[in-house]
Amino acid sequence: MSMKKGQHIFGTVKVGEKGQIVIPKEARQLFDIKAGDTLLVLGDEEQGIAIVKADVMKELAVKILKGLGGLSKGIDDGK
Repeated sequence: MSMKKGQHIFGTVKVGEKGQIVIPKEARQLFDIKAGDTLLVLGDEEQGIAIVKADVMKELAVKILKGLGGLSKGIDDGK
């Protein structure tokens, strides 16, 4: 099976008794995930689970709110 550029299969992981998984080393390196980082877990009942670095989602939310004009007052611009 060929993958499109930018798409990856990192292998499989097992869920431990406490619901924990280990993110494969290659994925951690590619997405710059380090110990102590906060990740956001998103879910779609039809498509599955996505794990995203929380700071990436914060940046997206700030951009969306700034685009809404008056609602963006007081939003930290990440600087």
